Amino acid sequence: MSLDVPAALLERAEAGRVDDDEFVDCVRRSLPYAWAVVSEVSARAHATTADYADHAVPPPSEAERGQLLRALASDAIRGGLEHHFGVRLAFQNCHRVAAFRPGAVGGATYRRFVSPLAQVRNQSPELRDC
Repeated sequence: MSLDVPAALLERAEAGRVDDDEFVDCVRRSLPYAWAVVSEVSARAHATTADYADHAVPPPSEAERGQLLRALASDAIRGGLEHHFGVRLAFQNCHRVAAFRPGAVGGATYRRFVSPLAQVRNQSPELRDC
């Protein structure tokens, strides 16, 4: 299960009424490690003139790695995080998270980061099973 959804939020969802803030708060509570990583990398992206900031530290456990995978593999969760933090997220190797400033999306740095070439170059034997 990706999110720990409170009963009241589930009831509102079944009635077709969930706002963005409620959804993002559910993500924050359900996936605290992923939230911390995205929050930190987004803050650094906004605090620099560089196109992006990244977080490349492997998670401390498989539980935290699972949180990153769930957060960034779900279109809804990833989109909610991107909207909330005002960045475009990119993901490599089950743990490298980058937050791109909006103006950098589509530019050369962004295209390089999300390219198959970059994915292949960022592989290593110790990350093969992540």
